[in-house]
Amino acid sequence: MPIESFLFDTLEGRPVEGFTLSAGGLEATVIAHGARLVRMTVPGRDGTSADVVLGFDRVADYLASDAYFGATCGRYGNRIGGAAFWLDGVRHELAVNEPPNQLHGGPEGFDRRIWDATAEEAENAVIFTLVSPDGDQGYPGTLTATTRYQLSDDGVLDIRMTATTDRPTIVNLVHHSYWNLGGHATGDLRDHRLTVQGGFTTPVGAALIPTGEVRPVDGTPFDLRGGIGLDDALEAVGGLGFDHNWCLEGPAGELRPVAVLEHPASGRRMELATDQPGLQVYTGGYLSEQVVGKGGQRYRRFAGLALESQRFPGSPNIGHFPSARLDPGETYLHRMQLRFRAG
Repeated sequence: MPIESFLFDTLEGRPVEGFTLSAGGLEATVIAHGARLVRMTVPGRDGTSADVVLGFDRVADYLASDAYFGATCGRYGNRIGGAAFWLDGVRHELAVNEPPNQLHGGPEGFDRRIWDATAEEAENAVIFTLVSPDGDQGYPGTLTATTRYQLSDDGVLDIRMTATTDRPTIVNLVHHSYWNLGGHATGDLRDHRLTVQGGFTTPVGAALIPTGEVRPVDGTPFDLRGGIGLDDALEAVGGLGFDHNWCLEGPAGELRPVAVLEHPASGRRMELATDQPGLQVYTGGYLSEQVVGKGGQRYRRFAGLALESQRFPGSPNIGHFPSARLDPGETYLHRMQLRFRAG
């Protein structure tokens, strides 16, 4: 089917383009604000389709929220402790938005920008492009970033993020959709099942900044390798649930399967493959019923699950973590594939 283009909204008089991709019984809607996925319609076992991502109906609501629904986060997704890092002997002070740290690229991160958009009809894909100038949010170098969404007939949403720079910098682009395979308006995730192929995590301190330790998951609530019902997992971990980075098995730089989210009641299943070394699992513990989403739906705690493949949080300041450095002449590549099944 052809790509449907439309006007999603406007922001300060500028149009925010939207695009709907259709293939294999699925539909994915993406918009230029934040290079963002705003709707993903997936059939269940009985053929009934549901929109399985959380989101809003207006750009103003995305701007008013700190949930990053569906966005491409950058220049550095996740947290950098102290909102500063050293590169080639120079200390770079970053814009602070989670004092004293920076989260997801700062108060004016990539999630808040209108990206340029190009539809690729032959590939059933949309490419968003953003140029981030030298010094943007404190980062060195002019960075040209892209996010490409492609939907295929075999039930795969392929997301590819790239970046190039004109001087040494750091980059960690992160896709931040919240998934609820029962449907975005069906409550919480306790009736889901999650598997993550990661034998270690990177523990964090009180401000959710990694300590630098790499800790095995054996015998802990963080061992998700055999799969676990989220009702049991949330009870075991307590409090606000998961907001932690798993060190993924298999070679970074190669696309490999790393996680599975299942909703037994509907039969919907989402399989995640990525080429990144880490995966942030966030169970939406900070969501509140004060958040009114699409169609007036109130998103309570644990209403959706973010699976953010990534470099490790805090990597620029922790030497033994995978490097986030990008030099001129290199191309940063981050690929994730989401395969949907019903059975």
